[in-house]
Amino acid sequence: MCAAIARQEFRPTPLKRVLPVPSDIEIAQAAELKPIVQVAEELGLLPDEIELYGPYKAKVKLEVLERLRDVPNGYYVDVTAITPTPLGEGKTTTTVGLSQALGAHLGKRVVTCIRQPSQGPTFGIKGGAAGGGYSQVIPMEDFNLHLTGDIHAITAANNLLAAAIDVRMLHEADATDEQLFVRLFPTDKAGKRHFTPGMRARMAKLGIEAQTPDDLTIEDRRRLFRLDIDPDTITWRRVIDTSDRFLRGITIGEGSEEKGMTRKTGFDITVASEIMAILALTTSLRDMRERFGRIVIGLSRSGEAITADDLGVAGAMTVLMKDAIKPNLMQTLEGTPVFVHAGPFANIAHGNSSILADQIALKLAEYVVTESGFGADMGMEKFFDIKCRYSGLVPNVVVLVATVRALKMHGGGPKVVAGRPLDVAYTQENLDLLRAGLPNLLHHIGIARKFGIPVVVAVNRFVTDSPAELELVRQVAVEQGGAEAAVVCEHWEKGGEGALELAKAVVAAAEKPSTFEFLYPLDWPIKKKIETIAREIYGADGVDYLPEAEERIAEYERLGFGSLPICMAKTHLSLSHDPMLKGVPTGFRIPVRDIRASVGAGFLYPLLGKMSTMPGLPTRPAFMDVDLDLETGRVIGLF
Repeated sequence: MCAAIARQEFRPTPLKRVLPVPSDIEIAQAAELKPIVQVAEELGLLPDEIELYGPYKAKVKLEVLERLRDVPNGYYVDVTAITPTPLGEGKTTTTVGLSQALGAHLGKRVVTCIRQPSQGPTFGIKGGAAGGGYSQVIPMEDFNLHLTGDIHAITAANNLLAAAIDVRMLHEADATDEQLFVRLFPTDKAGKRHFTPGMRARMAKLGIEAQTPDDLTIEDRRRLFRLDIDPDTITWRRVIDTSDRFLRGITIGEGSEEKGMTRKTGFDITVASEIMAILALTTSLRDMRERFGRIVIGLSRSGEAITADDLGVAGAMTVLMKDAIKPNLMQTLEGTPVFVHAGPFANIAHGNSSILADQIALKLAEYVVTESGFGADMGMEKFFDIKCRYSGLVPNVVVLVATVRALKMHGGGPKVVAGRPLDVAYTQENLDLLRAGLPNLLHHIGIARKFGIPVVVAVNRFVTDSPAELELVRQVAVEQGGAEAAVVCEHWEKGGEGALELAKAVVAAAEKPSTFEFLYPLDWPIKKKIETIAREIYGADGVDYLPEAEERIAEYERLGFGSLPICMAKTHLSLSHDPMLKGVPTGFRIPVRDIRASVGAGFLYPLLGKMSTMPGLPTRPAFMDVDLDLETGRVIGLF
């Protein structure tokens, strides 16, 4: 009854455009929100399939997938971009604007699926990721700050595993085999010892058979409980969801009771954790538990891969993550539903929101609009070759976001620096500079078409773009690039109305046949997969491997990780590995300095340059503007 009453009383307030243009947070706070129970009901969710987190956000239970298992999937749309400037080109804003156009203006049942932002960039220099202008996810403050606590759960699970590693080494160092056996297998009230699920998993891996711990031979006891971790091989680090450069390198074990156990390690930002990547790629609670168990934290001194299951901690990690696995339901400024779930990095990880959110959305909606991180060479390639492999979902359309300013940069324009005013080259008409940068757009269209997916180009209009510049981009995208359509969009200023023509083009493209195929088969050798991505996606002449990378590749092949997909870790500011190479670079080779394994998530990630997994704060961080209006209780200064 409450939901029905709320639905009757809700009257969307027309969005008013006033000059000067209000900030994103002012626009978001001026909107009238639907109660989230109404959003859920309109989407087709039952009351017992959501868990409320206040009046305007909720979690969606995974049981909905079982109820809707026989319902055909809707159309699947991925929004990507050309190689961006450091300012970003409005990809999330386009994602939200397109969804508003499909839902609020064309009357389609639509769901937006996007990532949750990290508080590191939110309080640093980048800002939030809720979209912008009149194409946003709301409540914007909740979206960018805590939401329902998923990132905090990841922090807790990640750091529990980190603590388990060090304490295991400590106790193995100060105990005899017999003492360690007694401590790891205490007797119950009946005087019996029992295996834990993690120990059972390790026994299966080692081929050990026993009914009870007391049945183990002396040799099997040692193999089972003495992991003998080589501290020099540990790759698992602690995390925190704050940009704190002083935690990039630390020394642990300085306490008096840990004497002799010091080692150098460091912190990553939480969204760079493998647990975040697992959350985005898992397909069920059981699958998540199995993936946690497969996480490799390092090697034993004999060269055995040591996992979270070997440490007996994967079950507890799953308990910490049992609520985080449920997608979060929110809404856009125009009342269309949004699933916000997971937020892995788009350089060292795959940069896509969760499979589970997409699976649920595709059962509930006619159109699901999701977004992959950075350009088509980054998040979109990983969306296809990693996410789609694990989800089994086939995309129907790619929307490629382009801007005049980014194309001018690729044509040789002055350097673009976040926080500094744009050079006049970007604010005045310059068709020659724009024309010189258009090959970058054509290359990205070609990447999407290489996978057999129709492409629609969204030209995100800025107020300084001239009609002639916009028309040139549109014309070249269709006539030379082979895009199905290229549409100038004004969704930042006009919301869904400004993306209406884009929505119509997406609907038309979704009806066209596609021939989706992966870039490479998984049974190819590691090097062949890396080199295929380098040539076919980046346009490189070849790949050069440093000795450390050669050693890692041989090691991973020996350990049986060679059949995993590849998640290339490189800059997003160039098609190449070098952020200074703009446009469509040629005559370059890709250097692979190292390669790491995210076995739980299910990919290998070659490092093509120095990848920072802990951002630093600028001289004037964004948090300096953020405060609480004590009179109204509203957050102020958040973008």
